[in-house]
Amino acid sequence: QVQLVESVGGLAQAGGSLRLSCAASGGTFGAYTLGWFRQGPGKEREFVAGIGWNRSGNNVYYAEFVKGRFTISRDNAKNTMYLQMNGLKPEDTAVYSCAARVGSVASRSTDYRYWGQGTQVTVSS
Repeated sequence: QVQLVESVGGLAQAGGSLRLSCAASGGTFGAYTLGWFRQGPGKEREFVAGIGWNRSGNNVYYAEFVKGRFTISRDNAKNTMYLQMNGLKPEDTAVYSCAARVGSVASRSTDYRYWGQGTQVTVSS
């Protein structure tokens, strides 16, 4: 129904910054709740951040391990979601995927119906 494509990730040093983008096509972008997930090699996929269908500012949620470092945002006019990552740590190394669902923000990957292909983020020490 909706296709999601992440921008190219990248390589950063510990303490550095990267910004990821997720571009959507199809569907009505503003009607979807959006989220970022990540998965390291051999690890479970984990919730990073989510943002609801409205942009009132009170429906943004973060995993504890990224609070104060990562910022999720969306621009519905551009059909794009962003993840600004500051203060990167080696443990942030993972494949990052954007996802979309109809409904409220959720932290379970199984609650999201649409997924991007994922993009590699590597943080060196």
